Amino acid sequence: MKWPVELTLIRHGESEFNALKASKRTSGLYDEFCDHFKREWDSPRTRDLALRVQKEFSLDFGDYDTPLTTKGTEQAGQTASRLSQTVGLPDAVFVSPYLRTCQTFSAMKVPWPDLGRAKILFDDRIREQEHGLSLLYNDWRVMHVLHPAQHHLWERQGRYWYQFPQGESVSQVRDRARSWMTTLIREFAGKRVLAITHHLTILSLRANLERLSPEQFIRLDEEETPINCGVTVYRGNFDLGSDGRLQLALYNQQLY
Repeated sequence: MKWPVELTLIRHGESEFNALKASKRTSGLYDEFCDHFKREWDSPRTRDLALRVQKEFSLDFGDYDTPLTTKGTEQAGQTASRLSQTVGLPDAVFVSPYLRTCQTFSAMKVPWPDLGRAKILFDDRIREQEHGLSLLYNDWRVMHVLHPAQHHLWERQGRYWYQFPQGESVSQVRDRARSWMTTLIREFAGKRVLAITHHLTILSLRANLERLSPEQFIRLDEEETPINCGVTVYRGNFDLGSDGRLQLALYNQQLY
């Protein structure tokens, strides 16, 4: 069979950006902004609220160097401790070079030191979707209010095809995920592979392996979004010989 015998995908632990999003959900200011955004996204009042949200909810670093929270480090360690008892020791570990995925890997090696014996590869093809200009606002709604043309483009093209300014569309993330999958076929057939990656990359890999349509991808993102340190496992079906493929055995399981 041309595929790995086992492919395990793990999203990074809770990051500072994830914590920022969680704090928005308890904010009266953010609730008011979202309410106005739905009703009259281009009104002066919505713009005023957008500027206040931008000021109150901001990060001082980019996507590449966004760190884990203490909670995220704990999630990674607990996940590795349980995972070491349920999957085989990987032959190779792919890690997105972003800080939060590297820190997740470091935290996983504490309770699972044998993980460091695998072949370690840092591969930027499994990085998160690049959000470009939106990173300056830490919220796509705020960016749309302050850059109205982007909102019109978003509505016309839809979430799947819309490309963030200086960033990527979902389709482009799927393209580089396909490139990474060719490496698995070429270099890791019959091996056990673990990848520490990101939310949209996991969805893209699943969509590619299962040949999901754009509409199915969006449904998956809306209804089954990968959680922090969620574990997804694909296993090879050898019964089909050279036509064997990876089949989903576990999706988005929480082990902490």
